[in-house]
Amino acid sequence: MIPQVGDEAPRFEALHCDGEVFRPRSLGESLGERGGVLIFGGFVFSAIALNWWTRYEKYSWHEFDEVPVYGVYRDGPYAINEFLRQRSVPFSFFADVDGTVAEAYDLLVEREGMAGTRTARRAVFVLDDGGEVVDSWDTDEWIHPVPTRELQESIEAL
Repeated sequence: MIPQVGDEAPRFEALHCDGEVFRPRSLGESLGERGGVLIFGGFVFSAIALNWWTRYEKYSWHEFDEVPVYGVYRDGPYAINEFLRQRSVPFSFFADVDGTVAEAYDLLVEREGMAGTRTARRAVFVLDDGGEVVDSWDTDEWIHPVPTRELQESIEAL
C-alpha cells in the first residue's frame, strides 16, 4: 500500500547522485534536521521530468532550510548525473536502478508500450525528520499537475 499521512516511510538505501559522484546512501542519513521530500518519477530525460524539475527550481524548492528535496528515478547513476549537469538542476537524486525503492512505496507500474518496463508512478512524499509521512500526492496520470502550493505549505510547516 502506498504510504499515507501518519505512516513511517519505507527505509531504503540507493545510489545518491549529486551531478558529480554517486555513492550508496540511506534515507535516514539523507533527511535534514526538519525532514525531507521524495519526488518519484519515471526517467530523468523525459519531458515530464524536465518540466517539473524546472518548476521545482522556479518555486525555490531547493532553498528549504534543512529540508532537502530528492528525486527518485529508475535511471542509472551515470544518466542521472548527466541530467543534473546538463540541466544545472540544484537537487540531488537517488538512482532506483532495479525499482526496489519504488516497489517499497508501492509505486512500481508497468509502462504502457514499453515492453515490460516498470517505473515509479509520479508521487511526492513530505517526510518529517523521523521519516513519518506528513503529506503526500500520487497519480497514475503521467501529465497530471503536482499540487505544488499545497505541498509547499506542508514543507514549510515542518
